[in-house]
Amino acid sequence: MTVAKEALRDGRGREVSYLRLSVTDRCNLSCLYCRPKDRISFIPHNDILRYEELLDLVSLGREMGISKVRLTGGEPFARKDVMVLVESIRRRFPEMDLRLTTNATLLAGKPALLAELGVTAVNISCDTLDREKYARITGCDRLDLVRRAIDESLAAGLRVKINAVALRGVNTDEIPAFVRLATDAPLDVRFIEFMPVGDGNLWKPENYIAAKDVLSLAVRAAELVPEENGHIAGGPARMYRIAGGLGRFGVISPLSEHFCDACNRLRITSDGKLRTCLFSDREYRLRPLLRNPKLGLRKVREVIALALRTKPLGYEVLNPGAVPEARNMSAIGG
Repeated sequence: MTVAKEALRDGRGREVSYLRLSVTDRCNLSCLYCRPKDRISFIPHNDILRYEELLDLVSLGREMGISKVRLTGGEPFARKDVMVLVESIRRRFPEMDLRLTTNATLLAGKPALLAELGVTAVNISCDTLDREKYARITGCDRLDLVRRAIDESLAAGLRVKINAVALRGVNTDEIPAFVRLATDAPLDVRFIEFMPVGDGNLWKPENYIAAKDVLSLAVRAAELVPEENGHIAGGPARMYRIAGGLGRFGVISPLSEHFCDACNRLRITSDGKLRTCLFSDREYRLRPLLRNPKLGLRKVREVIALALRTKPLGYEVLNPGAVPEARNMSAIGG
């Protein structure tokens, strides 16, 4: 199989090189902004993509020009033997930039092996550094496991990014503490604007705080120096070096300052549905094609190419005042 010589592009000319691949919709937490306990439902097991199918999708992505794959969930480590999948991807596609997004409650004990396998980075979702508040937000008292996993990841040489959803009146008082965390350790902290995605995620205007207001709170704790190229490596975060510090602080502003013009990603849900935009509820069913021996990857490739022609600008389809779609972020893959 030959790597595509020309970049994969959508109908607006945007280069697409990044695939977010959800391995499960299961999660061991029930964060109040994602999927409260009274609304938890799971995709039937037989509808979840098999590891062999996930590997086939990575192979197809590589052939089409994808160079970066991020495994997401739900919580990736909630799926049995997910490290086997990680090892298989690294063995078959050693040139692929492979990363993971995790809540880190199941990560401790694994960072050294991840680094050995060639995983380059982990994104860790952690919305508070306060143990009692963590339990209230997630429904579980597991912050100590998260902090241990962060320490192990740094010790293993992994690049660590801490992602926190900015919730006005919930964790905004902790922004200085997060700045101190990034001052003392070589990691990135990014605050993400609360997005109206998923049923029952408690999104309300009064819970929302814009990225510029997060920054105004952060600069009270340290001197922040903007990175010269703004959005780092074409990503959504605006990053700032912390004067005298080891790490960086940043914000991701999908609502107040969209970055759709530079979007380079595709998403495939754990039940095999392609989403070209997080904010669009349009999905393309890939699983039936994968499981049809007469269609297979050839047809999947055609569908991806077709879907890319109409990949939208998220800010044009996002309506914060509308009722959020029924599919939770844990099912979409974030």
